[in-house]
Amino acid sequence: MVVLSAGLAPAAAAADVRSQQWYLSAMKADEMWKVSTGKGVKVAVIDSGVNPNTSSLKGQVLTAEVPPTVAYGATKDYDGHGTTMAELIAGTGAGGGLNGLAPGAKIVPYRIVLKSLTDKAEKKKTADSAQAIRAAADSDAKIISMSFGSPGGTDEEEAAIKYAWSKGKLMFAAVGNEGEKKNLIGYPAAYPFVVGVAASDENGKVTTFSERGNYVDLASPGLNVPSWCNNTFRSYCTGKGTSQATAIASASAALVWSAHPDWTANQVLASLIDTAGRDWAKDNPSTYLGYGLIRPRKVLENGGINPGAAGTDPLARENATGVTKDADASPSASASTSSQAPQNTSDGPTSTTGSSSESSDSTAMWVALGAAAVLVLGGGAFAVIRSRRRV
Repeated sequence: MVVLSAGLAPAAAAADVRSQQWYLSAMKADEMWKVSTGKGVKVAVIDSGVNPNTSSLKGQVLTAEVPPTVAYGATKDYDGHGTTMAELIAGTGAGGGLNGLAPGAKIVPYRIVLKSLTDKAEKKKTADSAQAIRAAADSDAKIISMSFGSPGGTDEEEAAIKYAWSKGKLMFAAVGNEGEKKNLIGYPAAYPFVVGVAASDENGKVTTFSERGNYVDLASPGLNVPSWCNNTFRSYCTGKGTSQATAIASASAALVWSAHPDWTANQVLASLIDTAGRDWAKDNPSTYLGYGLIRPRKVLENGGINPGAAGTDPLARENATGVTKDADASPSASASTSSQAPQNTSDGPTSTTGSSSESSDSTAMWVALGAAAVLVLGGGAFAVIRSRRRV
C-alpha cells in the first residue's frame, strides 16, 4: 500500500498559523515574493485529494484540468494530507490559512489510493499512482509533487515516471520517514528522474526520521510545519515529515520556474542544486542531505545565473548508477565522504556538525551542515520489499 510521508502531533496551531511557518522567514519568502510568487506555474499534487474550499486554496485549485479518467474524488480529500501539501505550495494565507511558499502558483489535484483510504468502493473508483502520474505528464503542469511512497516500486509506476520525464516534467518525491527504523528504500523517490527530498529542522539539520541513501537529492524544511489535523479541516496540527519537505521543495521550483519561464526542468533543478546550502563537495553528495538544503532565494537574487545546458540532466550520475543498497553501510567511511551521518540516534532532530560561510541568511537553516563522526548504522544495507507500508 502506498502511504503518506508525514506525521502529526496533537498540539494544534493557533489562528495565527503564519507565525508558526518558521521556514518562510528562514527562506526570506517576503524578499523572494518581490521577484517571484510562482505565477504562471502549475503544480500537480498527487496525493489524497485536495479540498479547494479551504480559505487558503479558494481560487488556487484547477479542478477542471484533471482529466475524467483520473478525476474521481480529486477535490474530495479523504485524509487532509493532500490539502496540506497544496496549501504549503500555493496557499494564499487567506482566512488564517497556510501561506504557500509559491502563492502565485496553481494546483492541479490528483487523488490516488493511499493506506488511509479504507473504503473498498472508494478504492475501486480512485486512480493509482501510475495512472495519476501519466495524467499529470499529459497536463500543463510543469512540476509533479509526490508526498507519498512505498518500499517497493512497480513496473507501471516506473514507466509512468519515465513518461513524465520525457514530457519535460520536474518531479519531487518524499524519501520516507523511517530513518530511525528500517530505512527502507522509498519509491517513487528512488526512481531515476525523480528528485528525492529529505527533511530538515529549523537549524538546517537533517531529522532523524528522514530516510537516507544515494537517492536523496535535496533537503527542505520538514519539522514543526503546520498541517491539517484531518479531513474535517477544522484545525491545524504540528506536522512533520518528508511530505512537507517535498511540498516546500516543489514550491521552491515553482518560484524559480516562474522567474525563468524559458528554462527546462533540467535547468530549474540544476540551479537549485548549484545554490543549495552545503559544506561538502558538490560532486560528493550526502546520503542524508543530498546536494544540500534548497535555497531558491539564491537563484532569484542572481539575475545572471547560468542554469547550464537545457538538455543536461543534473542527476545523470545518480540516474545511471541507480540506487545502491549499501550507500551508507560502511562504518569506516571518512568524514569527507557522502555518508555524513547524525551524531546520535536519539529522538528529535539531529545532524552533522560544521557550518558553511557561503550563506548570508539570518538562520543556520540555509547552511547545510557537514561531516561529523560516522556511526555504524544498524543493519547496514537497505532492504527492499514489494509490499506497501505506511511511511
